[in-house]
Amino acid sequence: MTDLSHLSGRNRQIPEALLIRARQLRQQQTCSEQMLWECLRARRLNGAKFRRQHNIGQFIADFYCHEARLVIELDGSIHQSRIKQDTERDAWMQACGLRVLRFTNEGVQNHLESVLTEILGQVSKSLSLGERDLG
Repeated sequence: MTDLSHLSGRNRQIPEALLIRARQLRQQQTCSEQMLWECLRARRLNGAKFRRQHNIGQFIADFYCHEARLVIELDGSIHQSRIKQDTERDAWMQACGLRVLRFTNEGVQNHLESVLTEILGQVSKSLSLGERDLG
């Protein structure tokens, strides 16, 4: 398993501009982000700890679960024009050993249960793989 602490851990070095931007994003959540956050916060999904607008390297992930090495991104209409950038960002995160799930805002609003089921599946899968690696 790759050590991600230098990218996403507590003692990582984060440029001030990214810290400020993450704080702004937490204060300006979309409706979809608010809905999903209510389901993920305070270990509400199978006890997994999620963070919102979390800095990973030079990026800010919408939601991040360190123990499952899972990034969740919610895509609004702006992402139609950012496909190349999103693909490059996902590839970078995957190269760092992270799993990336993308959902549309509409998907969260209209199919929240399915979204949560998929996230739970990935969290469970990641944690069971991690236990095998440690054992």
